[in-house]
Amino acid sequence: MNYWTELSIQFANQRNYLDELFKVYPTIPEGIREIDEQKWKKISIAFKRKNNVELLSSLLELELFPIKDSYVAYLKRDKTALARNPKTVQRLCSRLYEMGLDEIFEKSSEPKETNRQIGPLFRRWIQKETLGFKLMNSKDFSKNKNDAILDASDAELMEFAKQKLNYKGTKGLDFVARINGRYVIGEAKFLTDFGGHQNAQFEDAKNLLKDRTAKATKIAVLDGVLYIEGKNKMHNYLVKHRQHYNIMSSLVLKEFLYQL
Repeated sequence: MNYWTELSIQFANQRNYLDELFKVYPTIPEGIREIDEQKWKKISIAFKRKNNVELLSSLLELELFPIKDSYVAYLKRDKTALARNPKTVQRLCSRLYEMGLDEIFEKSSEPKETNRQIGPLFRRWIQKETLGFKLMNSKDFSKNKNDAILDASDAELMEFAKQKLNYKGTKGLDFVARINGRYVIGEAKFLTDFGGHQNAQFEDAKNLLKDRTAKATKIAVLDGVLYIEGKNKMHNYLVKHRQHYNIMSSLVLKEFLYQL
């Protein structure tokens, strides 16, 4: 097994892995969403007057619609559809009237889901220069050969890897660095559970590792449940596929970079 994968498994099963991981992924729920007073006044009036179209139109202006329904996204993008689809309007409004104004307010002001906050956290951790290497913007990174981590947007990371490193992948990158003249590209994922979307995230990372065209060291910086010893699909992949893929926890990434 790749040394860095093995080290990550040991860390997760023998040390205070979650306590340390919180420094990378401090997934603290945000406070409640603020609702503009004037918008809420319009909602309250429409609710009391049972003005269905006005009620939905006003609620669709909020960041979070108070009920989950497959048709809401369409209405957000085309509010003229409210006038053409009275049965859909009636169906949604019936649920809203059953909820009452207090519950509508509560649902509309809920904090963002923790999983939706995870994406930028790895990048923020990198930007603290936690790994001990200088951060450079795209212009500076391209015009010299010094050790550095590319501090840029998703689009810029992708563009650099495609133009300079022959990266052919379609997925964005979370990490581009140059250490001792060697380029390193990688994806970072916090796999919070098994199945569904999390398995898809794992597959994305594996696809990067299998890329044979990129002129760079490829790494998958993965954290979470994949290091739990057991018969789950992710951990089985780590154990059974003993190829020299660089799969590792963010907590051993610094050590990995310094040995390049």
